[in-house]
Amino acid sequence: MTCEAMTCTVTTLAALSREPAAWDALVAGADRPTPDYSRRVLEAHRDNGLAPADLPCLAVRRGPDLVALLPYRIGRGPLGWGRVARPFTSPYLTVTAPLVVAGPDGPPALAALAAGMRGLGCPWWWPLLPTEDGVGPAFLAALARDGWGRAEVSAFQRPVLDRRASHDAFLKGHPHKGRLKDLRRRRRRLEEAGLLSVEAVGPDGDLAGAVAEFLALERRGWKGRAGTALACRPGTADFARDVFRAGDGPVTARADLLRLDGRVVAASLALVCGCTAMLLKTAYDEDLRQLAPGVVLEAEIVQALHETRFADRLDSATLASAVLDDLYPERTRIAETMLSPPGGPAPSRLADRARRQHAAKAWLKAWLKAWLKARLARLQRR
Repeated sequence: MTCEAMTCTVTTLAALSREPAAWDALVAGADRPTPDYSRRVLEAHRDNGLAPADLPCLAVRRGPDLVALLPYRIGRGPLGWGRVARPFTSPYLTVTAPLVVAGPDGPPALAALAAGMRGLGCPWWWPLLPTEDGVGPAFLAALARDGWGRAEVSAFQRPVLDRRASHDAFLKGHPHKGRLKDLRRRRRRLEEAGLLSVEAVGPDGDLAGAVAEFLALERRGWKGRAGTALACRPGTADFARDVFRAGDGPVTARADLLRLDGRVVAASLALVCGCTAMLLKTAYDEDLRQLAPGVVLEAEIVQALHETRFADRLDSATLASAVLDDLYPERTRIAETMLSPPGGPAPSRLADRARRQHAAKAWLKAWLKAWLKARLARLQRR
């Protein structure tokens, strides 16, 4: 298959929704796909006001087949610089790698996608791009062949866990034996507090009930008090119900619940796609913080991974996770990067502007936090 046989055009989310079979087929046949740009996830964004129906998407086709997909937006660059494109992001997306078909059609699809990106005539400001795993390395290589320049803004290591032959093998080979001992101790303390049980809900189970339990638990915690829990707004609550719904397809949902005397004290919601389970949302009973029910549930999910083989990999789906750093031995590198087309501005200059913008936002956030703390202290002294 040659690159000339493939075409890259701009379409919209609404238009893609009119060809569900082609979209689902791409996700099912993609090179190590993630659920982020799947039909389930993007339509849930659209239906709950988190993405517009006319969201532009670069779509690469070979005849009637969809072989690559990249939703995007165009806006201002760092510190107000010019016009840049960005892959579509939201607080509920974990990576922004394009969907690209696996196999021999993959390289020409990536070449066509690079040409389509170049046709937009602007640099790209790209967050949450895996650089050493999944389709990321092949995507970056295709851009380099097309003449794109690249400069990283920042990067971090996300904890992941690849399933071993058995749970015993995982435990024996684990590099942090002290962490495992601590988890066993915390589990015993929870068992002393009442009857402890673990419930796993798969794509054919009562996911609606599990999501309701999660929403209630999250709202009772600090996120509820801060107004950022999913249940605090109808749109985000409905989004959770939509995206973690029951049903099959290339992306399926899963919930894990830890119960103490019947009540949920920790909950995890995940999407499974391409043999990877993305652990998107977690919550725990903060009244039991000293017993660490959330961490105990994470260890139970690891055991279920090995015993039921519901996936090949667990992805923490976090920006950083002190909780999972010692439990998940592997890492996947996630970067924010600037990409400039041939003849475009120096990506290093754009990356420097992005770093300065991030630093300014971090300073402002710290200043506001200190100001609020001081103001509260003054009010308490009155």
